[in-house]
This record gives sequence, structure tokens and C-alpha cells, in this order.
Amino acid sequence: MALKNFSTQDATTLYGVKEWSQNYFGISSKGHVKVYPTADENLGADIFEIVQTLQRKGIRPPLILRFPQILADRVMTLNEAFRKVIKEYDYDGSYQGVYPVKTNQMKEVVDEIVRAGHRYRYGLEAGSRPELMIALSMDLHPEALVLCNGYKDETFIRTALLARKAGRNVLITVEKMTELTLILKVAKELKVEPLIGLRAKLSALGSGKWEHSAGDLAKFGLTTREILDAIDVMTKKGMLESIIELHFHIGSQITDIRKVKLALKEATRLYAKLRNMGVPLQYLNVGGGLGVDYDGSRTTFSSSMNYTVQEYAADVVYTTKDICKQEMVPVPNLLSESGRAVAAFHEVLIVDIIGFIDTTYAKYHVELTGKEPQVLKELAYTRDQISVKNFAEMFHDAVAQKEELLTLFNLGYLELEDRAKGETIFWEVCRKLSRILNYKSLKYIPEEFHDFHKSLADKLIANFSIFQNLPDHWGIDQLFPVMPIHRLKEQPTLKATLHDISCDSDGKVEKFIDLKDVRDELPLHEPKPGESYLLGFFLIGAYQDTLGMRHNLFGAPNEAHISVDEDGDFKIQQIVFADTVDDVLRSFHYAPDTLVDGPSRKRKSSQQSDATEALKAILTEQRKLHTYLEMN
Repeated sequence: MALKNFSTQDATTLYGVKEWSQNYFGISSKGHVKVYPTADENLGADIFEIVQTLQRKGIRPPLILRFPQILADRVMTLNEAFRKVIKEYDYDGSYQGVYPVKTNQMKEVVDEIVRAGHRYRYGLEAGSRPELMIALSMDLHPEALVLCNGYKDETFIRTALLARKAGRNVLITVEKMTELTLILKVAKELKVEPLIGLRAKLSALGSGKWEHSAGDLAKFGLTTREILDAIDVMTKKGMLESIIELHFHIGSQITDIRKVKLALKEATRLYAKLRNMGVPLQYLNVGGGLGVDYDGSRTTFSSSMNYTVQEYAADVVYTTKDICKQEMVPVPNLLSESGRAVAAFHEVLIVDIIGFIDTTYAKYHVELTGKEPQVLKELAYTRDQISVKNFAEMFHDAVAQKEELLTLFNLGYLELEDRAKGETIFWEVCRKLSRILNYKSLKYIPEEFHDFHKSLADKLIANFSIFQNLPDHWGIDQLFPVMPIHRLKEQPTLKATLHDISCDSDGKVEKFIDLKDVRDELPLHEPKPGESYLLGFFLIGAYQDTLGMRHNLFGAPNEAHISVDEDGDFKIQQIVFADTVDDVLRSFHYAPDTLVDGPSRKRKSSQQSDATEALKAILTEQRKLHTYLEMN
């Protein structure tokens, strides 16, 4: 039964907005989602109105909205958190962050992070030659660091060392011993003193989906024995002063703060022992892993985290100081490589609902005339008699009756109309059972019916590709907040799953965030004929852009960069147009001109020739369109 007065507060609670949004998003009195790019409720803009403005300019969903001010605010939040606890704990060292370019390599994203981080000496981390080129092209603070992580070949190392010789603060992290040999060889040739970090392969593990990226069997890093070997090599060459950083990383999206503390204790103890051996380490790099609470539950669930940015900074600073005090060594300057926590919030994907998949005959009801086959009469009796007292028995009867229906049809004893009626009645039984299972007075529900509601979920078709736009949901079951961006003063009447337009059965979203569990359906409104119904996927700014794949040759959607001024007015800073059909075809080595011409034929009738010319015309026009459906 619908609530008489469904409010925006009800909607805020229903979709958990306050819990996952970190105050960057909320619901206005109009029932629209608003963005607050500085997490200040006095500075906000209506996302639905932004989308409407873009649509009037011909920029239609699927649509990426970027809010650069959120990036700037995240950079500030992270750096100020460390500044605060360093002062509070009277920590003698400093903090410098670096943004891992791999998190989101889009130029506009990196540009804004560098700009916002300049006053914090914020640097960049590169794990490939292209990423290193990006990092070296940026106008970083003179004291900012460029960290080179990951596996490296001689060309990579040569580039880094030439940049070092040119005056850039480029620090090369050694992941395996052969890299150290290469670094020393190229450094001698270039006559430059390298800045070197050693990545330790800790025994401590992280938590969440990436917990096994650390530990004794981790892909990256040096064992304790290899670290000692590296120290011995550098000592013998008289280059021990070049080793200035100890680095570790225990995985992305660390959900449990206790895992951070455990790794810090091990790493700081290792730092202290090396300092006591005479290694002049200046930096302790605590790596990445600072999480994002995608579902707002503040738990150790893989799409959540049980700590805040401030708690994280406090634990890093306190633990490091405590162990250094025990070991009587100077505290290190602290580095971290937080990418997800910086980039995730700034990006929203807007999609429109374009259809409804009716697999349960939801809009049909069957009244029998009395002349139907016996199996239909039995199904109708089950439908009419099922109740809270007999639902289990009656449902088992309905399943058996449906199986009999199909058997009779396959043997040729039933007409197609009879089958359609029987299937319709069966789903009427299911819907009636679903209502029964929701009765509050029902004290016991048999286990076989615990997930019964899944089979009745409404299936809505959204004009997007999960493979292009939400690859982590498809690939690793990452949950993202999703909700309508309008009509939030109306109570949702549907419990739906979302299906994309790709020709792949995996192109669907059937798991949604919840504070206590994982939802199998999302409360949504029934789309109105002739009106757009728009949904937003939030917190997608980390990894989704570059991990997206062109399954079915769906390319990047339209994109708009939005800022909000002090009056709450929004400005469209930049529009990046979607990949066209032409763009995507060329990326797979097709020549669109040749495709339009098609195979040549020697003989054609006049009718075929006319159709061929019309086909060429429409193919030529389609080359200019983006790859998603064009909905009026």
C-alpha cells in the first residue's frame, strides 16, 4: 500500500543518500537530486536541471557528468586530515600525497587534481610509460614527487632518470632485484644520482576484494632477504644515500582499519630497523587502499569501509610515531597513494529508461469461460484459493500444473492460446504468493521462499552498456549507488532490476546497495509514457573510465564538466562528445567508407539499386551518430 505522504526525507532514507554521499549529493524540495561540490549544503545545483539543459543542447543520455570541484575538495580533505593529526600528535615529519594516475587517467581529472594539490606539494604516481609521460607533463609543485611503481624496463628507467637529471623529483620504486641492476647501470651512464625506493613485500594482508594482492605470495615487492641484498649492493657501490623511501601496498579498497594498523606496524618496524642499520630513509610510503563507502554501511563489506579519512590519517600518524619512538629513530615523512578516495565521488552516470521487459505477464488477468482444458481450470483454482494458510502446498500444485501444461502443449494437446492463458495464471499465482510472503503477521517463511521475490522483479531497460560504463560491477560485483534523479516526492511502485542494451545476458544490474544487506531489486517509479525517466549511478569516478570495454562496439558516452558558483548557478565548463559509430569502427581497423560501399554486385535491378543507394545514405548518416540508441 502506498504511503499517503511520501516525502523527500523518505526518499533520502530509501536510497541511503546521507550515508554514501559524504554530503556531496542530496535531494531538493522539488524531489530532484542535487550536487554539493564542496560538501556545503549552501552551494548546490540541481542535477535534473543540468541534464535537461544538456538535452536542449542535443547532449542526451547516456551521459557522464563530472564535477571538478569535488575532485578539489577530495584533495583538500585528504591533505587537511593529515595536517590536522600531524599537528595534534606533534609529529616531527610531514605528509605528501601522490595521486595514482591509473585510478583515472582522463586529462581533465589529472589536471584538476594537480591544480588543487599544488599548495600541498601533491604529486603523481605512474605505473607505465604513458602514465610517466602524463606525470612529467604536469605543472607540479617543485617539491612534489613523481613516483615510478610497477614493473619497469630500461626505457622506462632511462626516462625517469633523465627527468631526475633535468631537476624533477622522480623516485623509482624497486619492485624486483633486476630493476635495481638496471637503475644503477643507466644512472652510471647518465651520470645522475637516482632517488630509489624499496617496495617491501609485507606478510600483513589487506581486506576486501584485493586482500591477496599483499602477503608473502604478492605479485610486487621485495622479500626481507632481497631488501638486505639491495642494501648490500648499494653499500658496496657507495650509493646508500640514494635509498630514500620504503614503500608497501596491501591492496585497493581496504575495508577494515585494523588491517591498515597491522600493516603499518610491520612496515614501520621494518623502516626503523633499516634506519638503525644506517639506511638514510626519508619517506615511508603507506601505499594506496584508502577506501570508499559505496553502500554507506560503515562495515567491512567489500563495497564499504569501517573508518573515515580522518581515522585513517590518525592511525597512520599515531602508529608510525609510536613504533619509531620505541625503536628510537627519527620519524619518516609520510607518503600515501590514495586514488579511489580522491576520484570516485566526482563522476555520475546518467541513463534513461527506454523499455520494460514483461516476463511475468504483469498486465494480464485471465477469466475462464469454463470451456478450457482441465489443467487451466486447476491452475485457476490454485490462483483463487492460495492463502496465508496454504501457500506452500498451493504453490507446489501450481508448479506441477505448469509442468503438465507444457507437457500437454509439447504433445500437441493444447493450443497456443491455452498455453498463454496457463502461463498468465501461473504468474498470477506467483504475484499473489509474493504479497502473502510480505504479510507482517507471517511468522515463518520456508527457506525455499526466501528469495522468491527475485523472480517477480520488474525488468527495466536502460540505454547504456554495463561493460563500457560500469565494468567493475560486471567484473567483480562492485556495488555503486543508483537512484532516480527526479520524481523523488513520489513513492516508487516498482521493485526492479536494470538491463542494458548490449546483446549479452550479463548486461544487467541485479545487486544494489543497502545499509544492512545487498538488495536484489531497486525501488523505482513506473515510467510515464512520453516522459524521460532518468537514473544516476554515483561514485563511479575511480577506474570505470579506462576499464570500460567496447562490447557490442558501444563507445564512450557524452560527457559534460560542470561547476557550481556561489549563487548555486551551474556552468557547463566543457562538453566531450560521445564516440561516434565512425570512431568506434576505426578503432577496430575498419574503414567506414568501405563499409558504406558494401560488397559490389555486377547486376542489380532498378529496385535493388534504389534500395542500395538508400542504404548507403542511411549508413553514411549513422557514421555521425553516437553508438547508443537514439530515443525521441
